[in-house]
Amino acid sequence: MLYNFLVPFADDVQFFNLFRYLTFRSGGAMLTAMIFSFVIGPAMIRWLRQKQSGGQPIRSDGPESHLLTKQGTPTMGGIMMLFSLGVSTVLWADLNNGYIWIVLLVTFGYGVIGFLDDYLKISKKNHKGLSGKLKLIGQFSIALAAAIWVQQLADPSMVSHLAIPYTKTFLWDLGWLYLPFVMLVMVGSSNAVNLTDGLDGLAIVPIMIAAGCFALIAYLVGNAVFADYLQVLPVPGTGELAVICAAMIGAGLGFLWFNAPPAMVFMGDTGSLSFGGALGAMSVIVKHELVLAIIGGLFVMEAVSVMMQVASFKLTGKRVFRMAPIHHHFEKKGWAEPTVVIRFWIIAVILALIGLSSLKLR
Repeated sequence: MLYNFLVPFADDVQFFNLFRYLTFRSGGAMLTAMIFSFVIGPAMIRWLRQKQSGGQPIRSDGPESHLLTKQGTPTMGGIMMLFSLGVSTVLWADLNNGYIWIVLLVTFGYGVIGFLDDYLKISKKNHKGLSGKLKLIGQFSIALAAAIWVQQLADPSMVSHLAIPYTKTFLWDLGWLYLPFVMLVMVGSSNAVNLTDGLDGLAIVPIMIAAGCFALIAYLVGNAVFADYLQVLPVPGTGELAVICAAMIGAGLGFLWFNAPPAMVFMGDTGSLSFGGALGAMSVIVKHELVLAIIGGLFVMEAVSVMMQVASFKLTGKRVFRMAPIHHHFEKKGWAEPTVVIRFWIIAVILALIGLSSLKLR
């Protein structure tokens, strides 16, 4: 909004020229989202405690320590994250850029699904919430709308092409399969982040790491000069996504202040589904869907551990892990919660560096 209002006056007021620069607006978006989170956080947590008697339901079959340390902690902290992200993005982004609205559609659409899931868990005092079938129907419907919108804005000659990491010019034309593929990317990313959100601070830091990576990727892919130098597929207009990525980082930092062990609030499905979906949508727009699987490899690992556990138990009656997702497996092995969280953060950083190396190693 500031860009749209102030840049037309940049020739008369030199200071307004700053709003032309993505780096300046991205920094402003990050700072704004972080401040909003800090300001509204305490009041939001008090309100959630008043509305949620007993807090988020804790799994009875989970780690025993959770029944003692996490009982009574309110959930739906994702509302704080979404509010901060939304305000910051609207203030600092170019609102004429269609890609911004696509990411906001997925983010807030998935946020509504997550909110309904959290609400049912609280009202029914049961950790199951919204049925898996309804949740997937909602997620795929939003993903379909977003995917069609992306195709309308993208270069028609490249609309169904998949870029392969670590290759220079090879593009795989998926044809009609591209639409269901990108829908699966958005839904898969959303649910993988949701599965990772099981310990204090575990999910939000890898989310911020991934958002930082995609801020850089969006900036480079959206710049024809940088894209040509790095020999990556240029996608005009995607540089603006750096602003929403920065807002995600700012909102995440503000949330982490209250989610640091021992957590005062959980993000819930409201936060994890929405921010996971946002990462998936951005990877589709900048044509780095497969790189997301590397940068977000921690989320992939968590999701795969659940699929392996379920498949093994149904086929053989035996479990691969002591408990899934895999972070609970290590808790069951005796690792302290902060140990699991910090080591998983380290894994997230390593995977992010490997993913970013695909920009140059070709």
